[in-house]
Amino acid sequence: MKSLTKNIGKSHAEGKLNQNFVVKRVLISRPNHRLGNILLLTPLVQEIEKTFPNAKIDLFVKGGITPIIFKNYKSVDKIFQLPKKPFSNLFQYIKGWFSLKSNKYDLAINATQGSSSGRLSISFAKADYKFFGEDVEDLKIQHSDYNHIAKNTIYNLRNYLSQIGLEDHRSQVPFLDLRLDKEELEDGKKKLHDLVKNDKKTICLFTNATGDKCYSESWWTAFYDKLESAFPDYNIIELLPVENISKLNFNIPNFYSKDVREMGGFIANCAIFIAADNGVMHLASASGTPTIGLFSVTNETMYKPYNHKSLSINTNNVDNDKVIELIKSSLN
Repeated sequence: MKSLTKNIGKSHAEGKLNQNFVVKRVLISRPNHRLGNILLLTPLVQEIEKTFPNAKIDLFVKGGITPIIFKNYKSVDKIFQLPKKPFSNLFQYIKGWFSLKSNKYDLAINATQGSSSGRLSISFAKADYKFFGEDVEDLKIQHSDYNHIAKNTIYNLRNYLSQIGLEDHRSQVPFLDLRLDKEELEDGKKKLHDLVKNDKKTICLFTNATGDKCYSESWWTAFYDKLESAFPDYNIIELLPVENISKLNFNIPNFYSKDVREMGGFIANCAIFIAADNGVMHLASASGTPTIGLFSVTNETMYKPYNHKSLSINTNNVDNDKVIELIKSSLN
């Protein structure tokens, strides 16, 4: 599909915006159902909110998680949801694509350059200006974090908008943000206190991940022993995955939920969150908690957490003692 679609669509910037042009409706396309990829869309939505404060934003996605993630984003209007399994829901899948033709947009944005279906959807949509997300070589030199998947499109979009007549701004790229409300945060605080039954700060672990990104039971056991010794004044707990499994064999206090926002509210009340590269790592980052991302096979420059005091660690290059030192630096 990438080979077939790589030449489909090209962002054009020949025409300058006239003084009367107002961006009222924006389409953002990210036809993917994974938790992490949808959370990585939140900085782009915030960027559009800041650039076009009065615009309504429609999202073209896959699966059912998007309305949950963007529950408290008042700017988000329509969410077009393709089914996760197209051939099992062919009518719904086709209907989702044709829904793009029922709306007219001032600006349509492909959120990830490498997405074949994203490029197709922007080509298919009705919009005055279409942005397909092409990389800009000069920007790679200007921004050391250019390759991060949540930041790359924003840097490219800013460059594109400056070419069609909008002022280029160099503010910090927004963080991932679940926009938890007061009630969700208070509920998370209560659930955490019910689990630990004290007022000490809490370190939260998430020991699961997909495929080769998942660390072994022996790795987590050795790491936990180091962590327990280094942080005797902290609670250390585990957030369990939807599969309800544990690489620590359920030997420490744990919390289980299938509700993404409930998980976010719980994580937000922890002092730090430690996990391998996965969707829940991005959920922790979007909840505002300092997040330590453990990387061994995936590209950390593309996927590392980047909110306040968050960092990535390549465990191929450092031992557990060094990991502990880096965690201490985030807790200080």
